[in-house]
Amino acid sequence: MSTTFADTSAGKERAVRIMKYVSRRILFPLCVLAPFAYFFPKIAILYAACGIYDVTRNTKLEVSTLRRYFIGNGFFTWVLSPFNSLLDLLSLPYVNKGVYKLDDLPPAYRDEVKRLLQAARDADLVAVLERAAQEHPRTMVFFRWYGIDQSRFQNVTAFDQPWRYIQTIGVSVFNKKVSTSKHFGYLRASLRILYNLNDMNDHSAYIVVGDKISYWREEKLFIFDDTLLHQSFNETEQARYCLFVDMIRPTPFPDIMRAVIAGVRVLTQSVKFIYYKNWHVIER
Repeated sequence: MSTTFADTSAGKERAVRIMKYVSRRILFPLCVLAPFAYFFPKIAILYAACGIYDVTRNTKLEVSTLRRYFIGNGFFTWVLSPFNSLLDLLSLPYVNKGVYKLDDLPPAYRDEVKRLLQAARDADLVAVLERAAQEHPRTMVFFRWYGIDQSRFQNVTAFDQPWRYIQTIGVSVFNKKVSTSKHFGYLRASLRILYNLNDMNDHSAYIVVGDKISYWREEKLFIFDDTLLHQSFNETEQARYCLFVDMIRPTPFPDIMRAVIAGVRVLTQSVKFIYYKNWHVIER
């Protein structure tokens, strides 16, 4: 009886996988993308051009990257590619480097990052979050969300200072042996800043962005454009605590970028639980 049940369950899982594969790889291109290109050819050409520009910014470009971008979990990034391309133009002469060193940022941005990192170190966030995060594979807590301070379970007064460029301040916790899948961010109005708060014991905790691999044991700070394909790993036997920050990208028009981020906050505030559906988000 148990063997029959197991076979039935395995058969259902296999059928679901096949249906997902057929829907994503065959039905979606044929039933959605092809008709859209037929009825709206000019818009389709615009999206083709912006999408090609957008996805080819990824280094170590592979067929799987193209598939993931156009018909996988990067599809929403493709939908926003004309808007993101406009943000790239508004950022000139600051060319998007993809992956940044701290010294690549303008002095005012750099100073604000240094101030934030010192505030995080002084707050001893690992000790604050250790008990709350230990029961979940992935935990996220936000102290600031797209420019607005958040109600939180622990007050960190150093984060309440006026930030000119920093929009989001959070901490992501990966428990031991936890990693993400490959994924794209969707908006290029900001840069993602990650800073590992605890000391890692080996090289099994790292982040991959294209052909760049950064090991948290060697370098605690990592700055990048998160609309590039990326993946985070923690294959160690210890939890990984990482400061999770979004900062307005360098631009002659920071107020425009700030307004874009504010608009995203309004649009996503009620549905951010969907974006972080694989996380345990600590609200208070």
